[in-house]
Amino acid sequence: MSREELTRALQADPAEARRILARVWETGSPVDRCAAAHWLADRQDCARDELAWDLRALEAARAAEPAEVRGFFPSLHLNLGDVYRRLGDLPRAREHLAAAQAVLDTLADDDYGRMIRGGVARLADRLGQG
Repeated sequence: MSREELTRALQADPAEARRILARVWETGSPVDRCAAAHWLADRQDCARDELAWDLRALEAARAAEPAEVRGFFPSLHLNLGDVYRRLGDLPRAREHLAAAQAVLDTLADDDYGRMIRGGVARLADRLGQG
């Protein structure tokens, strides 16, 4: 995904962002498809649609070169854990929490890494595992 497409998608209204990201999903590399699906999940109006895009993002990450997506997995599993929690599927939420916790060491000690670690900690608290 080009930096220009990403900037447009992040600044656009939700409908336009979905159009841009859907186009990337259809035509992009596995890494771009992963990123597009990850962001599309956050732009859905209902949790079921969010879940579908989160699952697509995880599938795309698994199809990509591991070195290119290594740091995506904590966030992908965090999002899946949270959406499963909101949908009331606590066993799956806990599975993805555990998967996120298992790969936290792939994150740098920077703002992004701290944000994801904080999200994982909050999810653990919400699931009574904190």
